[in-house]
Amino acid sequence: MKLIEERIVVPGPGCEINAAVLRPTGEGPWPGVMLYTDIFQLTESTLRTARRLAAEGFLVCVPEIYPHGPLAGVALEFDDAGKEAGLAGAAAMTTAEFDADRAAVLDHLAGRPDVSTLAVTGFCLGGHLAFRAAFDERVAATVCFYPTGLHNGALGSDTANSLARAADVRGRLMIVFGSRDPHVPADARLTTITQLYSAGLTDVELHVYDGGEHAFMRDVGARYDAELTDLALASAVSFFRGR
Repeated sequence: MKLIEERIVVPGPGCEINAAVLRPTGEGPWPGVMLYTDIFQLTESTLRTARRLAAEGFLVCVPEIYPHGPLAGVALEFDDAGKEAGLAGAAAMTTAEFDADRAAVLDHLAGRPDVSTLAVTGFCLGGHLAFRAAFDERVAATVCFYPTGLHNGALGSDTANSLARAADVRGRLMIVFGSRDPHVPADARLTTITQLYSAGLTDVELHVYDGGEHAFMRDVGARYDAELTDLALASAVSFFRGR
């Protein structure tokens, strides 16, 4: 499927949020998907994933997650310096800022005439942010890929305790983990699913991919697993379509 890509600026709370929008050619409307990046922001690796989703018939909006400071508009390298800068960017953000930025982007998507419904996905830190986006009643489906900090509440400069709000999730929820992810080991996964069940979300779809490392879907570096990535994306597309 041929795609159209553009860069836009979404007015945010005291900031401008840079974002990429990818959609099929034609008039639409299409199901809209807000895609949260990992700590490295709008890298070509993440945009390749966004293109794959858009090619399945979605309008995909990829916002930066650090629009308030020196990393606004910056795509980081996958090296030690990039990792350090990305972690520092996360540590400078509050949960309230993440939430307010999310509302601005969802408002933009909801107001577009070429968007029919809303869904959210995200990777790593973005997976945690995607979970919080599921609190918005407009979001019909959410897919969190190896979300970090969800099990212990860690997010940005403070403690979000996102799982404590699990009962606020109104749409359908799917979470994907890798079995060899040191950031979300087996006990963390157990904590997550136990609290989700305790909140009444017994229909959560949970995937644990054998051999998957953290960031196994990032197609740069030794942790990339092409087979698991194809499986994860196919599952997400099917989930978004409401199979």
